[in-house]
Amino acid sequence: MSSNNTPITVKCPTCKKSVPWLAEQIFKPFCCDRCKLIDLGEWAMEEKRIPGESLDEIVDEFDETQYH
Repeated sequence: MSSNNTPITVKCPTCKKSVPWLAEQIFKPFCCDRCKLIDLGEWAMEEKRIPGESLDEIVDEFDETQYH
């Protein structure tokens, strides 16, 4: 908590609503279960990605160094 006993707030990654960072807020950083599931669906549909080398490229590179 901040110095004036006001909870820290974050923005819901899905709808941008303010979310208090409290133990009682079970969906944090999301405001609700719906926003959490929307985000999960975006990851599952590969609409969101973490930048970097694809796993297929890493596996191919590993196989080449191990067996040649």
